[in-house]
Amino acid sequence: MTGVQTCPLPIPQARRGDHRPARDLLAATRLGGEWENRAVWTPRLAACALQSPGWLDDWLAESPDDPDAMLVRAGVALKQAWAVRTGARAKDVPPDQFEAFFALLDDAAPLISDAAEACSDDPVPWQFALEHATGSQSPREVFDAYWAEATLRAPHHYGCHTAALQYLCEKWHGSHDEMFDFAERAAGAALPGSKLHALPLLAAFEHDVLADATSGDGVRRSRISRVRVGAAVERALALVSTYEDGDPEVADVRNHLALMLLLGRRPEAALAQFAAIGTHATEYPWAYFGPAREQFLEFRAGVRLHVAAQVPFFTGRTIPAQRTRPPDEAGVAVVCASTGRVAEAARQAGAELRIAARGDATYAEVPAGTPGRGATARRATMMGEDALTAVTAGLTRSVRRPALVLRRTGDRYGFTLLRRGRRLAEHEWDATAAIPDHESASATADALAAAYGIADSRPLTALLRACDAPAARLAALVAALGLPPVPADFTLAHDPGAELVTRRTRRPGRWWAARIAAILVCAPTTLYAWWAPGVGRVRACLATFATLYLTTRLTRAWRHRPRHLTDA
Repeated sequence: MTGVQTCPLPIPQARRGDHRPARDLLAATRLGGEWENRAVWTPRLAACALQSPGWLDDWLAESPDDPDAMLVRAGVALKQAWAVRTGARAKDVPPDQFEAFFALLDDAAPLISDAAEACSDDPVPWQFALEHATGSQSPREVFDAYWAEATLRAPHHYGCHTAALQYLCEKWHGSHDEMFDFAERAAGAALPGSKLHALPLLAAFEHDVLADATSGDGVRRSRISRVRVGAAVERALALVSTYEDGDPEVADVRNHLALMLLLGRRPEAALAQFAAIGTHATEYPWAYFGPAREQFLEFRAGVRLHVAAQVPFFTGRTIPAQRTRPPDEAGVAVVCASTGRVAEAARQAGAELRIAARGDATYAEVPAGTPGRGATARRATMMGEDALTAVTAGLTRSVRRPALVLRRTGDRYGFTLLRRGRRLAEHEWDATAAIPDHESASATADALAAAYGIADSRPLTALLRACDAPAARLAALVAALGLPPVPADFTLAHDPGAELVTRRTRRPGRWWAARIAAILVCAPTTLYAWWAPGVGRVRACLATFATLYLTTRLTRAWRHRPRHLTDA
């Protein structure tokens, strides 16, 4: 991201019209066989030439057969085509933009071919060819031919592998499984310290962040096991640990890794990566969420605040952050308390809830469309807790009873156990994931048994270790804990007995000012009435009553003021 890191020397020189530093740099990479550096610098120089083409025109006029100038020219043509298409999803790109995109790709094809012929040992033109094949929707045999040429020249070239990874992803010409297989195979054959170990991380990012959840006909697409995604993150962590903090060579890996750690709810590890990134922020992945510089700084500030909120400060209370609920996630909380107690606790917390009685327990949910509050709520992106968990944690502080937040995300079902504002345990059933180990399942079962007064936790452990039929496992767990059945579709919106608890309105400042001023007048008057002779007991009693009444009203209003526990 050029707005964060210092601009490299050849680029400002080129912008001033001097092509010699760029010429010398690329010549050194070609003569020294530094193909990785060549793949890094060529796109940067191409992006510069796209904005300021004069220096490249002068270079080509001076040396029309220079293989380095021809390579930059091919890169410019390719970038120009992708700039017209933009990074939007295919369904959001107008037909005229697609027509211009394909026309520019046709113009770029001979330039890429010329660059490949000019330096037969260079794999970078074949990286461009792979990117061209992705955009031009070339058939698999064309891709295979380009891939064979690229690997013939540099079998472990990172740029060629990332270009091939894009072709093989589901949104282009492959599938999630094929993309992951390719990435894991390349990483498995890579040398220690090679950036190819980051390929599974890029595949996981494509799967978790960029890929469509459903196809055009509404059918859910294939999912990759969370075990594979977790292994990709761990492999990337091992890779970056071999580099010094602030090393620009793995800056793109660290930027993607920081975001994936946030997605995995590992804010402390993400903060460590942000610290290691230093000034070497990259345009992607942050540009997928808005202006790259702003998004990077906002994500970094958000994770700093979240981690800082977990540090005990006098009372040891932590402030729950809020995350955005995925569109396919639904959740309800079951609190072991009456609806009256839950409603009063919600009002005191300043939370909006929909609640419904179920025997001695109460089910609650945050109504759809309830606005968040505070800066962190507005920036509720993949860090901290969702609104329902944060509000329920606040409720358990007041009602002094355990609560279970039940959620469904696609085909996965899970829960979070809360008591006295603390998260005691959580679990998720995923039919595609590995079976949890006995130790962690037993610990979760023991926490559930202690919270709900169950003597034998072994049946709970058996339920937690099963991965098949996640919905049935969650329903069986709820029944084993003696809780009422889960509402249909994980919502109370269609429950005729549900009631909506709204926030107390915040009293205006003038209300507080008037009553404080009245107390400041009545209190001295009361003291004077009791001590001054001739006032009389009746007047003194009236002054005392007025003072006590105002003090009681003010104290009660202060205790019941809206306190937004979901704010961070």
